[in-house]
Amino acid sequence: MIVVKVGGAEGIDYQAVAQDAAALWKEGVRLLLVHGGSAETNRVAEALGHPPRFLTHPGGQVSRLTDPKTLDIFLMVYCGLRNKRLVELLQKEGVNAIGLSGLDGRLLEGRRKTAVKYVEDGKVKIHRGDYTGTVERVNRALLDLLLEAGYLPVITPPAISYEGEAINTDGDQVAALLATAYGAEALVYLSNVPGLLAHYPDEGSLVREIPVERVEEPAYLALAQGRMKRKVMGAVEAVRGGVRRVVFADGRVEAPIRRALAGEGTVVR
Repeated sequence: MIVVKVGGAEGIDYQAVAQDAAALWKEGVRLLLVHGGSAETNRVAEALGHPPRFLTHPGGQVSRLTDPKTLDIFLMVYCGLRNKRLVELLQKEGVNAIGLSGLDGRLLEGRRKTAVKYVEDGKVKIHRGDYTGTVERVNRALLDLLLEAGYLPVITPPAISYEGEAINTDGDQVAALLATAYGAEALVYLSNVPGLLAHYPDEGSLVREIPVERVEEPAYLALAQGRMKRKVMGAVEAVRGGVRRVVFADGRVEAPIRRALAGEGTVVR
C-alpha cells in the first residue's frame, strides 16, 4: 500500500500525478490518494466576497478560520471541483477512481473543537464557533470494500464529527492516519517544492533525509517551524506507527510518485 497526499498549492501538475498513479495502479500497486485544495479555496472565497482568514495558534501553527460560509466554500472546492477533476483525470487514464469526502460513509471521523486558541497582537485569545477538528477514526472497512472491488479511492477533507457535522481537518494528518492504518510501504507528500527546505524558499537547501531517531537534534528541530513542524512531526509519528518511510517530494514534475519512491525529495525513516 502506498498513500499519496497531493497538496492544494499553486503549480502542482495534477495530470502528471494522475498519469503516474494510474500507471502504478495498472502494475498492481495498491494506492490511496488524498488531496487538498487550499489555493482554489482562497480564490473562490475572494470571488464570493468572503476572503479567507487564518488563525495563528500559540504553537506557531496556522489554520483556516472555518465559519459556516467558509465551510460551504470548502465543501464546494474540496468535495466538488478539486475532487471530481482528479477523479476525471484518473478515469481518462483508464482507472476506475471514486471520489470520497470524509463525510461519506463516515470515512473520516473525529471531534469538533469547541474552542480554538490563537494569538493576536501578542495576546492569546479564544475563538468559538469554528468548524474544525482532528480525525481520530478511519472507516477502513469501507476502503477495503472499494479496493477489493477494483476502485481507486480519491479522498478529501472535510471529516465528520461524532455529532454528524462537517469539520475542516488537516489533509496531511488524514494521509498519515490512513498510512498508519494500513502499515503502508510509503507515504508520499507532493507539493510545489522539491521537499523540505532548510531555508525556504531556496530550493537548493533541500534536506535529503531526516532519520527518525535523530529528529530531536537541533539541526532537525530547526526545520520544524510553523506548518513545517506539523509536517515533520506527523511524518515521524507515521514512521513510528509502522509506515516504512515518508517522502516529501515535488508535485510539479513528470512521474512525481515514482520519483519520490526512488528517493527524490526528503525521506523520513
